[in-house]
Amino acid sequence: MLLRRPRPDAVELADLGPLAQLRAGRLGRRIPQLLLGLWLYGAAMAMFIRSGLGLDPWDVFHAGLQQMLGWSFGTVVIVVGFAVLLLWIPLRQWPGLGTVANAVVIGVATDVTLGLVPAATQWPASWLLLVGGLVVNGIAGALYIGSQLGPGPRDGLMTGLARRTGWSLRLVRTGLELSVLAIGWALGGTVGIGTVVYALSIGPLVQFFLPMVIVRLDPVRPPLAAPAAAQASC
Repeated sequence: MLLRRPRPDAVELADLGPLAQLRAGRLGRRIPQLLLGLWLYGAAMAMFIRSGLGLDPWDVFHAGLQQMLGWSFGTVVIVVGFAVLLLWIPLRQWPGLGTVANAVVIGVATDVTLGLVPAATQWPASWLLLVGGLVVNGIAGALYIGSQLGPGPRDGLMTGLARRTGWSLRLVRTGLELSVLAIGWALGGTVGIGTVVYALSIGPLVQFFLPMVIVRLDPVRPPLAAPAAAQASC
C-alpha cells in the first residue's frame, strides 16, 4: 500500500478556542495580519459596490437593509455582524479576537473606502473595480483566516449550524447565502453579474493565497512529566 504524501500547498488550520488562539504565540505578526486582512476586506466590499455590477450574497442583504434603514453601508455591516453573533449563543459558540474585530473593522473600512472611491460611470472602470475587488478580497480573506484568530460572525454561524445539525458545510453555506441573497434582493440589494463572478471566484482565490500567508502556530507543549518518586507515591 502506497502512502500519499501531503501536498506541498496543503493548509492546516488549527481548531482552537478563543483563549487557545491567543496562547498559540506569534501575536506580533498575527494581530497586524488580522487587522490588515479585515481592512482590505472592507475596501474590497466598497470596490464591489462602486463597480455597480453586483454584490456577494451577504452584501446584497446589507445593501437591502441599507435601502430600508437609510444607514451607511458600513454601519449596516457592523450591526448585522453583532446581530449574527447573538445567534452564536444557542449554538454554544465562543467568539475570538478575530470574530469581534471582524464585526467592527470591515464596516469601518467599507465606509472609509466608499468615501474615497467614486462610483464607476463606464464599463471598463466597472470591471476594473470588480476584478480588482475580487483579487483584494481573496488576499484579504487569506490574511485574516491565516492569522488563525477566530472566524468572522457569518462564517462562525455557518460552522456552528453545521456542527449542531449534522448537515454538511456546503449545504449550510448554500442555504444561508441563498436566504440572505433572496431577502436582500427583495429589499432592493444589487444582484448582477458580479454576484455570479464572486460566487465562482472567491473560493479558488482564497485557496490560492492562503498557503502564502498562513501563520504557523507554536505547537502546544505537553505538561511536564511528574518526577519518578512522585509517580511511585501515587
